[in-house]
Amino acid sequence: MKAQVSIIMGSTSDMPVMQEAAKILDQFKIPFEINALSAHRVPEQVMEFAKNASGRGIKVIIAGAGGAAHLPGVVAALSPTPVIGVPCRSNISLDGWDSLLSIVQMPPGIPVATVGVDGGQNAGILAVQMLAVGNDELLKEILAFKENLKLKILKANEELKEHKFKFRV
Repeated sequence: MKAQVSIIMGSTSDMPVMQEAAKILDQFKIPFEINALSAHRVPEQVMEFAKNASGRGIKVIIAGAGGAAHLPGVVAALSPTPVIGVPCRSNISLDGWDSLLSIVQMPPGIPVATVGVDGGQNAGILAVQMLAVGNDELLKEILAFKENLKLKILKANEELKEHKFKFRV
């Protein structure tokens, strides 16, 4: 079994966020790899990874980083593989704003699809949706997943009816 998705993060401190993407990929039975790669601490390894990902069969890269968050952009600059950036809060970040702006403000020609701060789960879902293009079976699974989200809200609204208030109309 070869990985189709690569989850990378600037530091293992990003793991609580990035494991949410891994859980989604597990749920959809999509083979993935997960590694720490820092654009600042091991730039040569990042360059090697980015240049070789496509040739290794990686179809989507999910790259999370906090602080200056250059990892997703550097990888996108070096690889033809789509990159989903996940801005992560960290002990050096400005509540994730620096990470978000570092990832979302890419120059023309270097796109990075960016999810919200600490949005590992959404990154995983977006990766599944990308892989579902041209894969009817996976498309059915993602449609069922989204239908389940709808059903959860409908059920929640039914449960909210049980809360009685004096002035509720």
